[in-house]
Amino acid sequence: MNKHRKAAVAGMFYPDVCSEIKHMFDHFDKAMPNIALDVIPRALIVPHAGYIYSGYTANLAYHYTASKCSDVERLVVIGPSHRIYVAGASIALLEAYHTPCGEIEIDLAFSYALKRKFAFLDFHPMAHEEHSTEVQMPFIRQYFKHAKVVEIVYGDISHSELSTLIDEVLSDEKTLVVISTDLSHFYTEEEANKLDHTCIEAISHLDLHALSHGCEACGITGVKAMVQSALSHNFQAHFLDYRTSYAHSKDASRVVGYTSFVIG
Repeated sequence: MNKHRKAAVAGMFYPDVCSEIKHMFDHFDKAMPNIALDVIPRALIVPHAGYIYSGYTANLAYHYTASKCSDVERLVVIGPSHRIYVAGASIALLEAYHTPCGEIEIDLAFSYALKRKFAFLDFHPMAHEEHSTEVQMPFIRQYFKHAKVVEIVYGDISHSELSTLIDEVLSDEKTLVVISTDLSHFYTEEEANKLDHTCIEAISHLDLHALSHGCEACGITGVKAMVQSALSHNFQAHFLDYRTSYAHSKDASRVVGYTSFVIG
């Protein structure tokens, strides 16, 4: 078995050349506003579309977090499966994650320990050709060069089950949780703004009930799991950015929404 997680969507969702990725990150950094927060993030909620659409929104969360948490040792990246059916969730039992800017070590010992503890975790290699988790890795390689990663791709699982895993991960203060999600898909810009505002308000207020009534997100299970864990840890959710694909495409007829938060 190949022991490396090869990049499946490099050249599609993000450049397959390191210098081009770094150029995009530099562009995002130059456009960053001053973020008037003073919180030590324990988790992020970030989008997972192509970088031309959602890279700026995701970069805000990674850049801010790196400025506050330079000693992060491990990032646990949790995203929904778009390609195949997964019963429960799949954890990557591989040694390294390939990115165009170099490899990231997968924390295999930690991954095996999680798999032993949680019955809903298994390893389905096909699940790990998933873009919702992969697009996060170049950001991690950029901002947390010495950290290891854990990749979890979930499918048919309740948010409460997933929250128990997040609680376990958060018990280590040097570990950062990354929740990957986009918001509404293929509404008009006006309709998307209304739907997505519901999600953003619900996350901001850690309101599980509101997340189940009117919020559309492909990673809704991960978001709800994170909100449940945030409530039990007395964390707060801090909004960073919202935009839709219209900002790049200028097509207001069918848009996808993106947001980013830091939680701590």
